[in-house]
This record gives sequence, C-alpha cells and structure tokens, in this order.
Amino acid sequence: MADEALKMFCYQCSQAAKGTGCTVRGVCGKEPTIARLQDNLLYAIKGICAYLYHARELGVSDSEIDAFLESGFFSTLTNVNFDSNRFLEFGLKAGQMNIKAMSVLKQIHIKTYGELIPTKVETGTKKGKGILVTGHSLKALEELLKQTEGTGINVYTHSEMLPAHGYPNLKKYLHLAGNLGKAWYDQKQLFAKFPGAILGTSNCVLLPTDEYRNRMFTMGVTGLPGVKHIQGFDFKPLIEIAQSLPDLEDKPGDVVLTTGYSKSVVLSLAGKIAGLVMSGKIKRFFVVGGCDTPGKKGEYYRRFVELLPKDTVVITLACGKYRINDLDLGEIDGIPRLIDVGQCNDTIVAIEIAQALSEAFHMPINDLPLTLVLTWMEQKAVAILWSLLSLGLKKMYVGPILPAWINEDILKVLVDKFDLRLISEPEKDLAEIMKR
Repeated sequence: MADEALKMFCYQCSQAAKGTGCTVRGVCGKEPTIARLQDNLLYAIKGICAYLYHARELGVSDSEIDAFLESGFFSTLTNVNFDSNRFLEFGLKAGQMNIKAMSVLKQIHIKTYGELIPTKVETGTKKGKGILVTGHSLKALEELLKQTEGTGINVYTHSEMLPAHGYPNLKKYLHLAGNLGKAWYDQKQLFAKFPGAILGTSNCVLLPTDEYRNRMFTMGVTGLPGVKHIQGFDFKPLIEIAQSLPDLEDKPGDVVLTTGYSKSVVLSLAGKIAGLVMSGKIKRFFVVGGCDTPGKKGEYYRRFVELLPKDTVVITLACGKYRINDLDLGEIDGIPRLIDVGQCNDTIVAIEIAQALSEAFHMPINDLPLTLVLTWMEQKAVAILWSLLSLGLKKMYVGPILPAWINEDILKVLVDKFDLRLISEPEKDLAEIMKR
C-alpha cells in the first residue's frame, strides 16, 4: 500500500480517519494523545522483552513481568482503553517492570560469567583470522569462544558487546582479542573494512552492503536479507567462513578503553567517594550516555563532558558512551572521573549506584549532586526512560530531540511532574546545572 494510502487510516483501528497521521479523532473515537501513549507503551514493552529474551537464553524468567506484558499488550487493543491517565500509569508500571527485567538479567549474567571487574580493552586487531560479534547475547559470545578456542581465530566485540570483556568467565578466553568500532550505527563502514567473519546476535543490526553480506551471519530473532542464519548455537558455518578469509593485520588501536565497573566495585569505593564529596574534592556526579543516534547534534555530549570541571565524576553507559569513552578525564584521589558501567541493560547498575549514594548521604536521589544527561533514540531507551521516571527522578536532560510519541499534552505532564528537559547548548545547560 502506498504511503499516501496508509495515511488515510488510523493504524490503531484500521478505520478511515479524518485527516492524516491520527492528528484528529477518528472513527474509533481515540484522541491523538491516547494513540501516542500506546506507542510509548508498546516501545517500552519491546525493550522489556529484549532483556527478558537474553535472560531466558540463560534459563531464567519472571512470572510477574510476564503478567504485566499480557495486560500491557491487551490495553493497546482498539476500544479497550480511552483513559490517558491510565496509560501514564501503564508507562510508569512498565518502567518498574523494566527495572526488574534488567535486574533479572544482571543477576543471571553475574551468576553465569562472574562479577564484572574493571578491564582494559584493546581497540586494534591482531595478526590472524578474526570474527567480529555485535549485539547483546553474551550466551552467543560464550558459545562462540568455546567453539573457536584453539583454532587460531581471534574474536572481537563490537558496540553493545564491549562489557563482555569485564566478565571473568569470558575474559579468561585469551582469544577474546579486543573491541572494534563504536556505536551500532558505524556497522556499514566498519564491517566493510573488517576482512573476517561477522556475527549479529540481537537487535541493532543494519541492512548489510554487498561488501560484507556473504561473510555475515545472524542468529536468534535477528535476521537480514541475503545473510545466512544460524539456528541455535552451532557456529561451525561461521567458523569455516572465518578460516577461509584473509588474516587480519597486526594493527594496534589508537586508544585503550576501560569497562567493567560493577555495582560492587563502585560501592567498594563508596566510603572514599563520600569522603571526597564531604571534603569538596568531588562536587557533582553526571550520568552521560544512553541510546546514541547518528548526526551532528550528538556532538553535544562530547562537548558537554569536555567542559565539565575537574571536580566532577561521569558515569557512562549504553552506546552513548562511545561519544566520550576515549576521553582521558584522569582521577580524583584514585577515583576515575569516567566510569563505564556497561550497556543499556546495565542501567540497573547506575540506578543501584544512585540509590546507594542516596543512602550514604541520607538524602533523596533528587537532592543528590547528580544530573542525568541522556542521549535518546526511540527503541529500548523508552523502557529505560520510564524506569527513571518511575523512580521519581527529576530534572533529567534528554536529547538531541524529544521522543516522537510526546505531544504538547504529554510534554506538559512530564515537565510539570518530572521537570524533564530538552538539551540546548552544552555551555548553557552546564551553567544552569552547576548553579544548583
């Protein structure tokens, strides 16, 4: 059906609508705000399901979250619910369930692979055959490492896989050689230049170019046109392709990254951090990261961090960290000023650190010298945003643009209730924050 024809229908009910894009009340009687809040809920549910999927790969599930998913999906059916306040409640409930889903996944990751420890990660290549792994499935990475051990093939991570290097039971594989590339959207350029085999394990894979299509594989729910798909965890076809391809060069990277700051590692420093705050050596904490998006507007985040005073500490996570994780911010009496706690699902670590700081300083989270500056893209980030809102966090900065499901009515609620803010200019925002 042509785009113009699609615009003649309200996708919520497949009935002819007055106008285009559900901007007015259609036959079903739903207001545009209801439709947008339903979009929001469906995005949040997708994010929750992504984390649950990887937890289930490792043998765990949660009946309470499953029950919420049923009610959440059901609530979006045509003519089931016309109450915008109820959908705001559903959004906050989705946030709570996402916190639980992230916690379930984190616990099984720790149980299976050990507690994360700070780890230096090379960003270049070593002489020999290579396989590059992108996505979120640590289970897939572990199985691949087992099957390639002793074959002479080096395994490299890309983007979302960077935290794998901090898990003891994964880093023990000496052929887990390093991390290549940055955020998810550099795939087409990076994969075209990488002469080895490539494995996509979950979401954030892009349509391949002809330059690497025949040496890329997908698995699980992931699929790409013209790309070979692996059922289960038998990587023999991938390994055979890797062995048939040219060797990679011995080419060190320009930077060495540090990842693997777990909750326990950071909390082991809590006493020292508290002392540095009390003495004035640490004035403020920032969480800078999120689901990064390509484009010039994303340069805001690097500039923002570059402007930060030397008495501040930055916690970073998810693909947004690639905007800043090559910066050398130094230390404050042995406390690193840049702390990478992982990927989007590791937001639970940042939340737990904030809660621990709240307890240590005997004050609500919103009263802490803590500011969140989030880079936004409309996917699993929806679930994480609502997780933060469900905790009552206020004065968060979001950019480079507001979520697409926010209209004026929804924005008013989020601004009035949570003081949600859109980024402007790094200098202006930082000056405003530091006044508090």
